[in-house]
Amino acid sequence: MSDKTERLKTMIIGSGPAGYTAAIYAARADLKPVVYTGLEPGGQLTTTTEVDNFPGYPNGIDGPSMMVELQQQAERFGTDVRIGRATAVELSDEVGGIHKVTIDEDRVVEAETIIISTGATAKYLNIPSEQRLRGGGVSACAVCDGFFYKGQDVAIVGAGDTAAEEASYLANICNKVTMLVRKDYMRASKAMQHRVDSLKNLEIRYNSEVDEVLGDQVVEGLRIVNNQTGEKEEIAITGLFIAIGHKPNTDIFKGQLDMDETGYIITDAKSTKTNRPGVFASGDAQDKIYRQAVTAAGTGCMAALDAERYLATIEAAPEEVV
Repeated sequence: MSDKTERLKTMIIGSGPAGYTAAIYAARADLKPVVYTGLEPGGQLTTTTEVDNFPGYPNGIDGPSMMVELQQQAERFGTDVRIGRATAVELSDEVGGIHKVTIDEDRVVEAETIIISTGATAKYLNIPSEQRLRGGGVSACAVCDGFFYKGQDVAIVGAGDTAAEEASYLANICNKVTMLVRKDYMRASKAMQHRVDSLKNLEIRYNSEVDEVLGDQVVEGLRIVNNQTGEKEEIAITGLFIAIGHKPNTDIFKGQLDMDETGYIITDAKSTKTNRPGVFASGDAQDKIYRQAVTAAGTGCMAALDAERYLATIEAAPEEVV
């Protein structure tokens, strides 16, 4: 590691809508933010072909272009965007303390404040045809992409509350929804099960899994296998939604930040403050409910404002810091 340690006023870890929005606000507040992009610069939106529900784009925009524009906007105000991944952290538990972040297992950077915007990764089935057609009809967010399949036949994979919610959403706008449940029962709450059972255009298939997603450039159908009998069947669909969960990208913070049982960072009510002074969390790393680009951007704004106020308090009354 380098002998010379760089110290920053504000470090932002992650470069999705939350990270870049935090950077815009932090830069405008003269916090001189540095963004480390992580392994996937731009976050999950770089794998989305069309973004049709983010305010300010009346004709929609593709995900990669939107993230380029957000980066350019952050850089216009002076944000330093760097390619790099945070691989370890040492977070101070003192007000006014200095946090240490190891970048690419190579060098340590110090920061007075840290904004975590590392996001979450959607879980997929990881079969070749599914991965090949991601962005071509395979999606992990029905609320984001369901609109494009209005009036069409689609399928959804999952058995929990999120899957039931997304299936209900799809049933309101699609012609038919086929829901594939791997076991012979659903994990969703009874209330959610009653909701999907009441939908006339939704068919639940138990003991069913995806054998292959059909189509060359876009989804044209689905081959389903019954995992009890081995029987296979093909159905015609234009969209496949995977709703088997997300994994927050927060492993490097475990043991230092309070998290729930699945790894989402816990923040104080109505703020982005974590249990460590000067450390703030935004976007999908702390939001397991909404998981939208616009809500991520909103919490990115909040995190930058929280960081600005924290630093102002430290600088205004350093003698009172204990």
